[in-house]
Amino acid sequence: MSATQAALTELLPLAGDTFDKNKVTPGILGFIVFAALALAVWGLMKSMSRHMGKVDFQEAPEAGAAAAAPAADRAP
Repeated sequence: MSATQAALTELLPLAGDTFDKNKVTPGILGFIVFAALALAVWGLMKSMSRHMGKVDFQEAPEAGAAAAAPAADRAP
């Protein structure tokens, strides 16, 4: 048995008795991870908004509408 396994087998029973399962919270590490994810999503949304603003999309007229428009101009 290695030293690491021996230490784990000695500490494992202590871990089961020391915390209350109803009072476990994510702590500061959970907050830091959540804040980092929130900042990443905010940055991605801002970048996407900037890139979508650069798009100059002109929709091509449909083939059926283009053919009907000159016919309607000639009728009256």
